[in-house]
Amino acid sequence: MPRRQNGEKPQSEHRSKRQERGERILDTAAALIQRWGYDKTTIDDIARQAGVAKGTIYLHWKTREALFQALLTREYLTMLEEFLQRLASDPESATLHGITKQAFLIPMTRPLIKGMMLGDTDMLGELAHMEYADPASVTQRRLEMGRAYMELLRSKGLVRIDMSIQAQIHMLLATSIGFLVADQFSPDEYKLSPKESADLLAEMVHRTFEPVEPVPFEKVQEVHTIFVQLLNQILDAVKERVQKEAQL
Repeated sequence: MPRRQNGEKPQSEHRSKRQERGERILDTAAALIQRWGYDKTTIDDIARQAGVAKGTIYLHWKTREALFQALLTREYLTMLEEFLQRLASDPESATLHGITKQAFLIPMTRPLIKGMMLGDTDMLGELAHMEYADPASVTQRRLEMGRAYMELLRSKGLVRIDMSIQAQIHMLLATSIGFLVADQFSPDEYKLSPKESADLLAEMVHRTFEPVEPVPFEKVQEVHTIFVQLLNQILDAVKERVQKEAQL
């Protein structure tokens, strides 16, 4: 086994510093894209704000687009991890109204996730269109996960099956997006807190999509177990892809 020369840093320490630098660059990119938008945020801006040389950024990502795709992927991973944390101790949270409530609350505190959900071109620019066109994008993964989840609910009797899954997903997306943007079009007296809006959205989803008769708790537990496994599989797959693509 080769001996390390005096003054030479261990490989793990070197990797850790590169990872920390990469995270700092992504943090800076996140702040700037929220302030100026994707189209106006340059690599020069990011390098200056992050306190690194422009060439250093290209040691991590080959292109500007790759850097911002990595940023969106990191946000998606964060969202998955938050979902898992909230699901951990409460099987009821795996119901459609429970998941919809959490899917509303998370973007209330994470503008990039909200921008991804709404296809916000002011913030994301052409990235918003690229996300829907790329079959491997985080947006496509999110949509695929949503369909798999709805199929699971339908198979276990936790949602109605008297309409097509396409119709249900369309209605659910339209309703959720409407709640996300409602404040932009509401007079002050009709604006609600995020929690109040989330509770109303959950109630609407429950009344519209879920069966009238209570579902046996065993079925809810079964869905919870399967959905947590699904989220973990997706989380692991995305992390593996990130590790392969990252030049950290």
